[in-house]
Amino acid sequence: MNGAESLLRTLVHSDVDVCFMNPGTSEMQFVAAADKEPGMRCVLGLFEGVVSGAADGYARMAGKPAATLLHLGPGLANALANFHNALRANTPIVNIVGDHATYHKKYDAPLASDVAAYALPVSGWIKEVEDAKDVPTITQEAVKASLQPPGQVATLIVPADCAWSESNEAATSKIERPRAALVDETAVESAAMGLRSGEPAVILLRGRALSAEGLEWASRIANKTKVRVFCDTFTSRIERGAGRATVERLPYFPELIVDTLAGTKHLIIVGSKPPVGFFAYPDKPSWLTPDDCQIHTLATPEQDGIDALSRLAEALSATSTEVSYTSLNKFEMPQGQLSLETIGMTVAALLPENVIVAEEAITSGFPLLPMTANSPPHDWLMVPGGAIGGGLPMATGAAVACPDRKVLSLQADGSAMYTLQALWTQAREGLNVTTVIYANREYKILNIEFDRVGAGEQGKVAHDMFSLDQPALDWVKLAGGMGVPAKRITSLEDFGKTLAAYLKEPGPNLIELVL
Repeated sequence: MNGAESLLRTLVHSDVDVCFMNPGTSEMQFVAAADKEPGMRCVLGLFEGVVSGAADGYARMAGKPAATLLHLGPGLANALANFHNALRANTPIVNIVGDHATYHKKYDAPLASDVAAYALPVSGWIKEVEDAKDVPTITQEAVKASLQPPGQVATLIVPADCAWSESNEAATSKIERPRAALVDETAVESAAMGLRSGEPAVILLRGRALSAEGLEWASRIANKTKVRVFCDTFTSRIERGAGRATVERLPYFPELIVDTLAGTKHLIIVGSKPPVGFFAYPDKPSWLTPDDCQIHTLATPEQDGIDALSRLAEALSATSTEVSYTSLNKFEMPQGQLSLETIGMTVAALLPENVIVAEEAITSGFPLLPMTANSPPHDWLMVPGGAIGGGLPMATGAAVACPDRKVLSLQADGSAMYTLQALWTQAREGLNVTTVIYANREYKILNIEFDRVGAGEQGKVAHDMFSLDQPALDWVKLAGGMGVPAKRITSLEDFGKTLAAYLKEPGPNLIELVL
């Protein structure tokens, strides 16, 4: 058994049984090994950013790591943006990167690079195999590292000769998932004292605290103390909709967060951190919590936020307090012209139960969350790292993880171009994804940001840098070329009819919604 075979079999025995990949010469042994290991599902991405983004979406929904297989340092470099998003989402991924054979490195071949240096900014754990016989042991170390709470990218670098050389048998011992640490009682009591004060207070949730269970505990606490419950502007996953407890979302622009938190005397953090501006702006604050607000860290991302909330509820005698569940109240199908509001109403009216929404609609997405709050229960995924191009791969990975559920991908056109190759993977794998492209044919967010940073009057060159209509992107042709059926929609009525039909059909399919 060579190193590649031992590695794949160890992964499968460790319950890592999906690998998103874009291999090259140094990874050919892994491709050959895949034919001998039927327990590993191999999913090809035509660009490394699709590979890393799909692994992110998969792990968020599967609750366990995916593996990625990339070709040398340049292949890893192409994947870094969506590994950044995975880093910010605390997603567990076992990232396998092939490298030149150990004896070949001294020759400084054209593709030689410092793979570990490329991996460092996005990885919580990095190790390079030096002897093929160590492959099974180090592979299990990588899986364990990826699972360390709250989850992280573990990068395993495998020189080509360690893949083709004789290795030890695959490791078969079961990996016990590490449990998140419990918070100290002093953190619970500090938060409880803040809430008992009766002063205005906010709980800010992130990570597993945004599961249905975590939101129920937060709702009990809110109904007992009148604290307001928020989530970060961009989160990895929220379980929301009818029958689940409500949560408010922090706004995007810093001055709106300042207004939202004005007067707050106690900020209780669960798995997050105090909010800061996404960017710096002239004459606007970066730190957004009121200066006289006391910050209570109830749970760090590495700690068990759900347990912390339950213990806080107990400290406040709120364990039997009623939960404010969201009621089912679907929108009626709207009439009139296409607008962000009527599009949001249409999505809310048609959203099926148990759907997974993968959203990277950028400026077009602001109406979506409030309008779908009373829709049937569903999961909502975002791009918490802000590196654009995460949406289509995220939807792809989620569909691999949950083949029995529809995935609705709500996607801005500009950011979709970063990773449109994900559509090809959706077609190749027969994934049940319906994609809606918001085709406003501009980088609208950059038009807004240009004004906000005080860059002056926008001239022709600046205008052209934000325009996507010279020529206009043709998403029907782009999708069709990738094997995904698509329709261009220009009216609200046609959008409603087409979305309703596509949501009932097995995907993939795509709607180009011309705004």
